[in-house]
Amino acid sequence: MDKRSAPKPETSVSKTTTAKTKEKESSSSDSSSSSSSSSGRGSLARKEAGHRRTRRNNSGSRSIKVGPEPVKVGIVDASWLLLPDLVKRRCTWITPYSEKVCVSFHDEEWGVPVHDDQKLFELLILSQALAELSWPTILNKRDIFRKIFESFDASSVAKFSEKKIASLKSSGSLLLSEQKFRAVVENAKQMLKIMEEFGSFSRYCWSFVNHKPIINGFRYARQVPTKTPKAETMSKDLMQRGFRCVGPTVIYSFMQAAGLVNDHLSSCFRYGECIRPKAKEMKTKMEGSVAICEVMDEACSLKA
Repeated sequence: MDKRSAPKPETSVSKTTTAKTKEKESSSSDSSSSSSSSSGRGSLARKEAGHRRTRRNNSGSRSIKVGPEPVKVGIVDASWLLLPDLVKRRCTWITPYSEKVCVSFHDEEWGVPVHDDQKLFELLILSQALAELSWPTILNKRDIFRKIFESFDASSVAKFSEKKIASLKSSGSLLLSEQKFRAVVENAKQMLKIMEEFGSFSRYCWSFVNHKPIINGFRYARQVPTKTPKAETMSKDLMQRGFRCVGPTVIYSFMQAAGLVNDHLSSCFRYGECIRPKAKEMKTKMEGSVAICEVMDEACSLKA
C-alpha cells in the first residue's frame, strides 16, 4: 500500500478542538433559538396587552395614566334645583341660603303697592328698625313687634305713656333702643295729624310719587340706590312735621317695601307681578266705563 494514500491518524488535540467547536455551535444555536422564542413570547404578550387596552378603551372605561391616582369627586345632589319655587329668578338679595321668612316677604309683600294706613305704619316701623337690625331678624320677630305696638295701630301707639315705656324697658321687651322706641311713639302722634290733614296717611305718602309707583327696572343690584331725591324730599317733610328717625335711607327702604317704588330687578319674577295689579285695576275701570256707556246708549235708544 502506498503510504501517501493512507489517511493520517487524528491527534488528541485536534479531537478536543473539534469537540469544543461543536459545543459552541450547539450552545449558540440553542441560545439563539431560546432568545428568538422568548422574544416571540414577549411580542405576543405585548400584543395581547395592547388588545386588552383597546378593548377597554372601546368599552368606555378610562385609559390608564402614569401618575398619582385621581381624586374621586362624589356625586352632588342637585334635585333641589328642580323645585318650582327655587327655579324662579329672584332679586339677588334672596339666595338659596335665605330664610323662608325672607323669601316669603320678597315674594308676597316687598314692592307691592300698599294703601292701607295701618300697613303703612307697620312698614315704616320695620324700616326704622333696619338702622339697628337686619331684615331676617326683623321678620323673624315680626309677631313680637306686632304685639308690642298694638297690631301697628297708630292711635293706640300714640297713647303709650311713660309708665308703659318704662315697663317695657325694664322687662327688656323694647326690641329697639329707647331712642328708636320713643321715635315710633312720637311718629304715631304725628301720623294721626297727617291723617286729619290729608284724609289718610296713604294719600300723603303717595303724593310724593304722583300717586303711582316708580318702576325702575334695574338689571343689576349695584344699580339700586339707597336713597333718591324723592326720598330726601319726603324725609325732609316728615321731619318738619315732627317725625323722628326718618332719614332718606330709612324712607327709601319704606318706599321700596310699601311699593311706592318697584325696585325688583327686571330679571326677577316679581318685577312684572308687581306691575300687573295696576294694569288690572286700569282694565277694570275701563270695563266699567264701557258698561256705563252701553247702559246710557240703551237708555237713549228707549227714549227715542
